[in-house]
Amino acid sequence: MTDPVRVALLGAGAIAQLAYLPVLGKMRGVELVAICDSDGAKARALADRLGIPDVFTDIDDLLESDESDALDAVVVATPTHLHEPHVLSVLARKKHVLCERPLALTVRGVERILSAATRADRKVVVANNHRFRSDVQALDRFLHGGELGRVAGIRAGAYHTSRPTEGWRSRRAEAGGGVFLEHGLLLLDLALWLADFPEPERVSAQMDRGRGASAVEDSMLVHLQCAPALSCSFDISWSYVGEEDRWWFEVLASRGSARLSPLRVVKSLNGKPTDVSPTGAAARDSVFIQSYRAELAHFIALLRGESKYEAPADQVAVTRVLEAVYRSAEDGKEIKL
Repeated sequence: MTDPVRVALLGAGAIAQLAYLPVLGKMRGVELVAICDSDGAKARALADRLGIPDVFTDIDDLLESDESDALDAVVVATPTHLHEPHVLSVLARKKHVLCERPLALTVRGVERILSAATRADRKVVVANNHRFRSDVQALDRFLHGGELGRVAGIRAGAYHTSRPTEGWRSRRAEAGGGVFLEHGLLLLDLALWLADFPEPERVSAQMDRGRGASAVEDSMLVHLQCAPALSCSFDISWSYVGEEDRWWFEVLASRGSARLSPLRVVKSLNGKPTDVSPTGAAARDSVFIQSYRAELAHFIALLRGESKYEAPADQVAVTRVLEAVYRSAEDGKEIKL
């Protein structure tokens, strides 16, 4: 019988409570052995409720504890500005890592992590959970099967009716950015991944940011042009005045189009647009939980050697575009990559 994969969770905030704890706590072959969070009382309450044996309030205490010798991996779900130092600390103790996006706030930071993972001979995975959605996986098969022809454009956006008014997400030094980093980055990653990471050529962006040195942007409009002829646009806001949140992702191709939530695929057949959307039974989980369940199952399969591992070098390209987005918005001009 294969020994369980022993995992510690670093960070007990919203994403940990909504996704990681519910999913990891029920996964076969996984033992969630510790929670580490600066709020010890919160970590202890969660651990007691879920039967997790150990609680820590400092990452060094976790990694230097007697239990760490038997630890296989750490899930990093801390505030954004701590991702890079925390991942580097975990790799220095030769543990595998699953890190919430972004892996780091700069290209140099991503490159430092990739180098550290190579030296430690450990796996690093970025929590781009949208790649693991069942509807995205189906769309990926359509695109890579060539059924829709050449991808010419991707249009995506997210409108949210509320924004964080307090906490680290509202402070630029800790969050790294505002609504685009929180909700736009996953769309940027998804677009580049589905398009097989074409070479980015230029970026233009406009943002609406509050006053003050610590303010983060409330809205961002981005246009990205990639070689040879892919145009992407992202429209992101968390100050939307409307009845409900909105989210969209649409692919425009030479012989068809597709959109998500729900997945609809239209293909040109005999010169006529024809709905070829796949059908199937409804998932028992929400898209959100299903994506994290699939992502974590993939991570555990990588650790067991059941799936092929590829280092997340593609995050260099994603982060390079991310840096250009904010530079363009700050300077008010197009940035060539």
